[in-house]
Amino acid sequence: MKDILRYFPDLTENQVKQFEMLEVLYQDWNAKINVISRKDIDELYTKHVLHSLGIAKIMTFKPGSTVMDVGTGGGFPAIPLAILFPETNFYAVDVIAKKIKVVNEVATAIGLTNLKAEQKRAELVKEEFDFVVSRAVTNMPDFVKWVKDKTKKKNNHELENGILYLKGGDLTEELKDFPKATLYDLADIFENDFFETKKVVHLPLKYKV
Repeated sequence: MKDILRYFPDLTENQVKQFEMLEVLYQDWNAKINVISRKDIDELYTKHVLHSLGIAKIMTFKPGSTVMDVGTGGGFPAIPLAILFPETNFYAVDVIAKKIKVVNEVATAIGLTNLKAEQKRAELVKEEFDFVVSRAVTNMPDFVKWVKDKTKKKNNHELENGILYLKGGDLTEELKDFPKATLYDLADIFENDFFETKKVVHLPLKYKV
């Protein structure tokens, strides 16, 4: 939690409380439904919460904007981002019902009113969003196929509407067909070995892919 406060010092009292509640809630739910690996639960704030918030260091979502989290798992990056941006509307989807149950239970417990979570395949979502976020659910070519028609045409942010993807390792091969992709190294932002190869990939989706 100290790292959250270090990198996001302007949190309100309510936001601090919401972030603090995550540890007990995820430990409790993880004992019933394994949504986070056992070895990672003790590093929840670094490997899941702070990692999710890496997107917030690249993009400040405006009030009223809409964001879809594809393959949210236990609620990452949707829940940390929804806490940080209470006036932005988040929609989290995953094909596994028990994971969506955890997302909804955690969101309710901490009083999140700007997050909706459903068991659904991304391809079946009819709405359009300002941005689509995710944490490495698949390779970028396949991911783009899932979400290429899910973004609004009108841009309201400094970055063009599209994908904000959390991914690690060498992405050269994976992104070779996406010349408009921009990579942001989280190692330049967060001082922790975990982020050494972690990146946020921004891929605008206005152009034909």
